[in-house]
Amino acid sequence: MKSVVVTGASTGIGWGCVKVLIGKGFRVFGSVRKQEDADRLSKEFGANFVPLIFDVTDANAVAAGAAKVAGMLGNETLFGLVNNAGIAVPGPLLYLAPDELRNQIEINVIAQLIVTQAFAPLLGTDRSRKGKPGRIVMMSSIGGKNAFPFNGPYHASKYALEGLGESLRRELMVFGIDVIMIRPGAVATPIWDKADALDLNRFANTVYAKSLGKLKDVAVTMGRKGYPPERIGNAVLKALTLRRPKTGYTENPNPMQEFIVTHFPKRLVDRLVASQLGLKRVK
Repeated sequence: MKSVVVTGASTGIGWGCVKVLIGKGFRVFGSVRKQEDADRLSKEFGANFVPLIFDVTDANAVAAGAAKVAGMLGNETLFGLVNNAGIAVPGPLLYLAPDELRNQIEINVIAQLIVTQAFAPLLGTDRSRKGKPGRIVMMSSIGGKNAFPFNGPYHASKYALEGLGESLRRELMVFGIDVIMIRPGAVATPIWDKADALDLNRFANTVYAKSLGKLKDVAVTMGRKGYPPERIGNAVLKALTLRRPKTGYTENPNPMQEFIVTHFPKRLVDRLVASQLGLKRVK
């Protein structure tokens, strides 16, 4: 049976990846941080789901998870690693504490390297393992190619992840291990309920207060109308199984938005974003 590791499997995109992969006959090792999530997913997905309990920023815990997977693989290679776990830190950059940015980068970038290094031997850098080299799927975002106001830490992390993935893909060619980026747009996940409940009062006395409220409303509305997580799971399946996959796949339910931000002049996009969010020059 082919085996895949998916980080951040408890909800949202990670959950969608687990559902699709198990439906296609894979054994999935899914990382979660809480025992109750491990129990819930095991009950939901059955024997082909194997929980791994670790925080992706904890190198020792990640290494223990990799050791568990190695023990169950025997001498075979791991078919795939899906680096999905991540967070989003919102707020205007002028008023965010540097530690908030550090936390964002720690989880969305540095932790991805921690996980990749831990599982790389199973994917085929250990040449004693039998089977074809595995593939790595990095969960980027359309926000890794274009940045909007008030999500600077998140965009910074995804831009960094794009660079990390590009370098990694070229470095791992010597082992036959491919690295493929997935770039979702809005996905209908529980994260939007958290966004709706987000307290922005800390920024109430800044020039951005009204614009933050508008962005929150736009983001929540778009998110709840986004693709189901399984749509991203199917993109991951394609990345893992196609004979000649692309280096990246974009799944955006708003193609016009993508066309505007990738084809229009940046200064024009600046003005469109400012108009949408009511960003006016301070007098």
